[in-house]
Amino acid sequence: MKKRVYIILIILTSLIPLGLLTNAPAWGEWSKEYYQKTLGFIPKGIENTKELNVPIKDYSISSLGDISSYYLSAIIGVVIIYIFFYILTKVFNAKNS
Repeated sequence: MKKRVYIILIILTSLIPLGLLTNAPAWGEWSKEYYQKTLGFIPKGIENTKELNVPIKDYSISSLGDISSYYLSAIIGVVIIYIFFYILTKVFNAKNS
């Protein structure tokens, strides 16, 4: 089972640069200007939000190219999520033992 999960993660991670083929933003990563342009207005709940400070803004690292930055961002994200669920599973299994 673990081997299948790893294979799926590798395949999905290898598809990361496909996002570079379009000028459209990724789903859910729309700016207030994008809402204004596409909808003609900014939804009330979004209008009052602040921009987050993120470690790798727009998935780009100045010393790397676009594709390398995308891959590194994806790998970092996958590793963080994997570690989180690994720890969560260990804690959950320890409580049920």
